[in-house]
Amino acid sequence: MKQVTKTWIGIAALIFASSAVTGTVIKSSLPSQNTDAPVAKAPIFASSAAPVAAAPNGLVDLTAAAESSVNAVVYIKVVQHGKTERVVEQDPFSFFFGYGGQGREREYKNPDRKGAGSGVIISDDGYIVTNNHVVGDADEIEVKLNDNREFKGRIIGCDQTTDLALIKIEGKDLPTLPIGNSDELKLGQWVLAVGNPFNLTSTVTAGVVSAKARSLGANGVESFIQTDAAINAGNSGGALVNERGELVGINAMLYSQTGSYSGYGFAIPTSIMNKVVADLKVFGTVQRALLGVAGTDVSNYIDAEKAKGNDVDLGAVQGVYVDKVSDATAAAEAGLQQGDVITEFGGKKIAKMSELQEVISQHSPGDKVNVTYLRDKKKHEVKVTLRNSQGTTKVMEEVDLDQLGVQLRPLTDEEKMSLRVRSGLVVNAIRKGKMMTVGATKGTVIIQVNDRLMENVEDWENAVSEANQSSDRTLWIKAITPSGRKVSYVIDMNE
Repeated sequence: MKQVTKTWIGIAALIFASSAVTGTVIKSSLPSQNTDAPVAKAPIFASSAAPVAAAPNGLVDLTAAAESSVNAVVYIKVVQHGKTERVVEQDPFSFFFGYGGQGREREYKNPDRKGAGSGVIISDDGYIVTNNHVVGDADEIEVKLNDNREFKGRIIGCDQTTDLALIKIEGKDLPTLPIGNSDELKLGQWVLAVGNPFNLTSTVTAGVVSAKARSLGANGVESFIQTDAAINAGNSGGALVNERGELVGINAMLYSQTGSYSGYGFAIPTSIMNKVVADLKVFGTVQRALLGVAGTDVSNYIDAEKAKGNDVDLGAVQGVYVDKVSDATAAAEAGLQQGDVITEFGGKKIAKMSELQEVISQHSPGDKVNVTYLRDKKKHEVKVTLRNSQGTTKVMEEVDLDQLGVQLRPLTDEEKMSLRVRSGLVVNAIRKGKMMTVGATKGTVIIQVNDRLMENVEDWENAVSEANQSSDRTLWIKAITPSGRKVSYVIDMNE
């Protein structure tokens, strides 16, 4: 399971166990107590949900919502193939008899890792929303419907920043859930959590909305719906449904001192999900708009200053205190400064950072938005043009690893000694692509990419992913040719 401690350290995107299901757990460390670009528009779904039926004694009848939800929530089983590693076996008797040797090298294949979670069918042709930590590292995906039909799933796109993913199965006239407006949820409103906890398929639990716009520090962008409907490992990716049978959130985490439900669960609201899903479907990656500020809730800032013995009067007790404005961003261009307090964004009142993240996540680079802020307790309003992480308003395109055209493997210990390097990746195979264009050949050894030393293939994948999201989108590669000559390659990923 994905676990986040109370200090928000140790986030793991996806952890599989052969006898366990995937999920996300926030485990408390506290003692127990008694007390200019094309834009993918978010899909608009006509609600086919029936009006809420009143049960006897004025209670809300959730049976219709439950019956329709279980058919649209699927059970997802995933497999991550074990990687093959080269290991050197030493003779156990060499130490006793005084003879050395390099040992015998052999290949060792790690066992496959299995996991499971949930997903929600959002279109009758087979698009399914789930969590990134459920399917993000999967090599095989199997989807099982409530009527026991099984399908092979394929990934359309994943977004680690919001922990959302979009997958697809090939089917027609599949059961779906109408998508509701999570902004309309009210505290105390009844909701259902639908999923497959502990491999118990088609499970429904009920509770109320306990809080909105909750920030836990687990994802880059988050504004969770908090509920006391029981959410456990395996519920990840399942549906949070209102009493009308509308999808209002994707279940993602639970807060627990034990690792299983004992208090609260958290769901990603549809207000964030809609934009992410639309972008993944059209572009394969999220066209994320950025304002370019770092900050904190005004209440947190005031409390921190009071703890230092300082008196603070910002002119507001709610909003986002701007601690830093990044260069060459929308905020810098609009003249925002450290110490400003953002109180409205696009006409929506902002009380805390999670609300600002949520409303920004609904926009695309190039959108023009009015921002209201306080400076020296005086109200100002400015129009900003949102940009992407590269500082432009253009559509961001992922450079697929396959476009680089190389197959890599780590150096053996013998190769490291020969080359006098501590680590590196050797080009095991190459075909027409960006690496061949800059002059790499079979046998080239990649030592470093940008600021990252290459110790395993994951280092290469991470370096490419980071460059994809950077402002200059460039790979600076230090390498050694098969003849032993040290060279540098520069790959412009915009070309």
